[in-house]
Amino acid sequence: MRYSHTLLLFAVSAGSLIAQQGPRQAIQPAAEIASVNTSSDLPIERLGNNDLLGITVYDSPELTRTVRVDSSGEIRLPMLRRPIKAAGLYPADLEKSIANALIEEQVLVDPVVTVTVVEYRSLPISVVGAVRTPVTFQATGTVTLLEALSQAGGLTEGAGPEILVSQVPAAGQGDTPATVRRIPVHGLIDAVDPTLNLVLHGGEEVRVPEAGKFYVLGNVHKPGAFAMTDGSESTVLKALAMAEGLDHFTGNTAYIYRSDGAGSGKHEIPIALKRIMDRKAPDVPLLENDILYVPEATGRKATLTALDRMTLIGASVGTTLLYVYH
Repeated sequence: MRYSHTLLLFAVSAGSLIAQQGPRQAIQPAAEIASVNTSSDLPIERLGNNDLLGITVYDSPELTRTVRVDSSGEIRLPMLRRPIKAAGLYPADLEKSIANALIEEQVLVDPVVTVTVVEYRSLPISVVGAVRTPVTFQATGTVTLLEALSQAGGLTEGAGPEILVSQVPAAGQGDTPATVRRIPVHGLIDAVDPTLNLVLHGGEEVRVPEAGKFYVLGNVHKPGAFAMTDGSESTVLKALAMAEGLDHFTGNTAYIYRSDGAGSGKHEIPIALKRIMDRKAPDVPLLENDILYVPEATGRKATLTALDRMTLIGASVGTTLLYVYH
C-alpha cells in the first residue's frame, strides 16, 4: 500500500512538470536542441549570400542544422530535391518557404521551422582611401557614415574635401544600378549636418580620396608637396605660407609649371611674384599638380626635367622634399 501511494505521487509530480513545459518542449529530443543554437542577438536583416543560418525543424533532427547561403543565394536541405531561395528574404519568410517545400515534397505533413542568423557575411561595409586603418566589417543593426569612418580610425591629414559612398543594391533587389553620393567632409564633420550622416545597410564602399597636391620648389624654406585641403585650388600666397616663406628671394618673377591637359608635358607661366607679395598684383590660383618654382637670387631657372625629378622624389617620401635644386 505504501508503494502504491509513492508511485501515484511520483506520477502526479511528473505529469505537472510536463504540463508546465508544454507539449512540444517536453518531447523535443535533447540532441536536437543542442545541434543548433537558435538564440541570436543579431538584428533581423534581409538574408544574403554567405550568411550562416541556423535551421531547426521540430521533431526532425535530420533536418536541424546550420546552413550557409551559397553564391546563388540558395540553401539546400537533405531530403529536398530542389534548393530554396534565401537571399533577399527575412528569416520569417524563409521559415515559410522551408515549411512549404517540406509539405510539397511530402517530407513532413505539418512542419514547424525556425530560422535564425548565426553569422552575417552578406552585409560588408568597406572603408578605404585616406583613412588611418582601412577596414571591411559587417553591418549589423544601424550603422552611420560617421560610425563607419570611426571603425577605420578616422581621416588622415591627406584626406580630400569629399567622401564617396557607393551604395550597392541588396540581394534580391534585381538589377538596380549602384549609386554614388558625394559627401562634403566639412559639412559632415565640421558643420555636423545630420542629413549627410548616411545610414549604411551593408554592401557599401566608403572611399575617401586623397586631396590633390601641388608642389613648391626652389628658393623657399620648406620645399615640398602640399595637400589642397581648402578645396580644388590654392593660391601662390597660400602656397608660400605653407612652404614657410621665401629664402632670400630678391628677384621679381616666379614660375608655375602646369600640365597642358593633353599629356604632352607642362607649360611655363611666369608670375610677378614680387608685385603679388607687395599687393600690387592679384594673387594667382594654383591647380592640382601645379609646380610653383621660385628661382634663386641669380634668377637661374630649373629645367622641367629637374623639376619633374624633384616632384617624384617628394611624392615618394611624403609631403616634404629632400632637397632644393640649385
